[in-house]
Amino acid sequence: MSKERIRELIRKEVEAIEAIPVDGAILDAVELIYNQVHQKRGKVVVSGMGKAGQIGDNIATTLSSTGTPSIFVHPAEAQHGDLGVLQENDVLLAVSNSGKTREVVEFEHLARRLYPDLKLIVLTGNTESELCERADVLLHTGGPEEICPLGLTPTTSTTVMTVAGDILVVLLMEKIGFSKQEYAKRHHSGYLGEKAKRL
Repeated sequence: MSKERIRELIRKEVEAIEAIPVDGAILDAVELIYNQVHQKRGKVVVSGMGKAGQIGDNIATTLSSTGTPSIFVHPAEAQHGDLGVLQENDVLLAVSNSGKTREVVEFEHLARRLYPDLKLIVLTGNTESELCERADVLLHTGGPEEICPLGLTPTTSTTVMTVAGDILVVLLMEKIGFSKQEYAKRHHSGYLGEKAKRL
């Protein structure tokens, strides 16, 4: 193990971020969320399984704290009643690196059985899947290889998903003109809450 090995791993992660396709799809996602959430008073419902689900949970909470109402719904729990949180003007944001995660695919089917016109955004590293075919907006991460020595553990894939989520959040903040005052209203405690109040 060496410092050079550490630098090599960092370089691979950076290269994966720089290879995220900039094809305009994320701008389409911003417009879709703006129309459904900020114009029609829906919300973003994020779902994903495993590590991708953890990234999805982070995206959902960050959207909510920056002015775009959002909630994370575990795809397995959705099949046991949590599906009821959905409303017709919501946007479903499915996070799946493979685009084939069984629980996420099933959640999408059940959601659209409830609301056939429900809008779907898919964040994935694989564009060849049924989930992607059904998407209104497809956010492709570029599908980088994992830096895990086995090529299996979600590492680089979760990095690029996180970056894509951050970009989505920032662009939506800019779209709605989210202010420091509005930020402070949503952060009453902790370090960020105290910092926001001083701004």
